[in-house]
Amino acid sequence: MKINRIDHVSINVNDLSEAKAFFLDLGLEVKVEWELDGEQLDRIVGLDNVKTSCVGLGMPNGHAWIELVKFYTPTDAKGIEQPFANTLGIRHICFAVEDIEAIVAKLKKKGTEIFSEIQQYEGNYKLCYVRGPEGIILELAEKIR
Repeated sequence: MKINRIDHVSINVNDLSEAKAFFLDLGLEVKVEWELDGEQLDRIVGLDNVKTSCVGLGMPNGHAWIELVKFYTPTDAKGIEQPFANTLGIRHICFAVEDIEAIVAKLKKKGTEIFSEIQQYEGNYKLCYVRGPEGIILELAEKIR
């Protein structure tokens, strides 16, 4: 048995357009968009009467893939939650970036929640956590050269 790579990370969102725009603004590109429903999807995800719209976003170099998914049915009764960095479960996506200061300034200007100012970690990285649409937590990491 062998795992070759991580294929994609899926993020469920309520406002697909807003989430798509946020990631496009960070520099990802739309690779594919589709809608899906039916009995086979119901069996795959373990829910009944599933209807979704999806956007596959990737890096220009093709090395990363994020799948934004809007579930029209069934809906999540709990709604959008605002987790913290220490909330159990999958919690954030880290992007390796260049010019973290410019990215954070741009995000602040657009009203994105910034967890802290940019921090230097052990002389190797500059790091910053931000919260995107619908509670999505991103870590921005710039390698110090």
